[in-house]
Amino acid sequence: MGSQASARAGTPPADGPGGSGSVSAGPSFRHAVRRLPAAGGRAPGNDLLRRGSAGGGVVWMEALAPGRAPRGRRRQAGAAGSALSALSVAAVLLSALLRAPPAVGYLARLPRSFRLTQDSLKIVGSSHFPVSVYVMLHQKSPHVLCVTQRLRNTELVDPSFQWHGPKGKIVSENTTAQVTSTGSLVFQNFEETMSGVYTCFLEYKPTVEETVKNLQLKYVIYAYREPHFYYQFTARYHAAPCNSIYNISFEKKLLQILSKLVLDLSCEISLLKSECHHVKMQRAGLQNELFFTFSVSSIDTEKGSKPCTDHNCETSKRLSKAKNLIERFFNQQVEVLGKRVEPLPEIYYIEGTLQMVWVNRCYPGYGINALKHPKCPECCVICSPGSYNPRDGTHCLQCNSSLVYGAKACL
Repeated sequence: MGSQASARAGTPPADGPGGSGSVSAGPSFRHAVRRLPAAGGRAPGNDLLRRGSAGGGVVWMEALAPGRAPRGRRRQAGAAGSALSALSVAAVLLSALLRAPPAVGYLARLPRSFRLTQDSLKIVGSSHFPVSVYVMLHQKSPHVLCVTQRLRNTELVDPSFQWHGPKGKIVSENTTAQVTSTGSLVFQNFEETMSGVYTCFLEYKPTVEETVKNLQLKYVIYAYREPHFYYQFTARYHAAPCNSIYNISFEKKLLQILSKLVLDLSCEISLLKSECHHVKMQRAGLQNELFFTFSVSSIDTEKGSKPCTDHNCETSKRLSKAKNLIERFFNQQVEVLGKRVEPLPEIYYIEGTLQMVWVNRCYPGYGINALKHPKCPECCVICSPGSYNPRDGTHCLQCNSSLVYGAKACL
């Protein structure tokens, strides 16, 4: 972890917009998002689904309204068919995706949270200012030394160490916070409630002949957690009339297909919003469109049926693979429809409308603040007194009445 001096640690400002330098302004709850490119280029419109006919052939959905034209194409009048007749083409596309070789490379722009290194396993103090220390929740801490860098390389005669924390004096017999024989403070299983100011009192003689010297060192020890993030997708489909039951059936089947697509990666699909709107097209009158917004997120290890045991199961890699599969799924819809000669189906993906954002979240009571925590710039650090985070936001917000670490409400 390494030591880090915070000139404002004595009176820590709010971790949020009210003085932290965060990008959001005012007491808002904005997700930190990074826009990513849409999948696919401009190509013909795409349909999603087809089904096998009773005779073993393939029947494409051709329920087209007279005079309705898709984007970039003239519509041909075709025989009316059920919207549900197109639903099973997703299974064909899904099978092709699962047989296809994995995409080369992954999206690695994951928060680079604070990591322990060999040099940061022992942290020294400063006689001039408090030193900030970051300990991952439920993990063992580094050794917090009761010396400065200068004294660390100096002989100390008859040293005496005494530690005080938020709950008073720390004794060596404590099961959660231990003081070693050389005065180091070590936490075995760091909890939220352990966050706070810790003070070490050191007495020593530089030499046998000299008088006793006293030194007081302060540390501000913070619990932190990895951010948990997800991808949010939006896509648009040409639709049946907005009051049609076919749209609802299509939505359910699409979510089933997408969920199956990412299941083996211990990821899950959640529908955030589904709306049908009338859209006025240039020279084409009104047409119905479905606006889908869904997310793909990692299933917690304890909830997943296949627990992660190697580096390929890391959240970032699994979500990156899931993102790639979803992109390819929509791209293949474009390719399939581009090769067909039959009239367009009534429900089909509108090529070029898939968009993504990467949403960073912190758990309630935690927030990201690179200005206040430069040694842990992309960590979700516990909110300091005077701030809080009530939900899955990104920053701690100012609250003068909050007197504890990790506040989830401003009372």
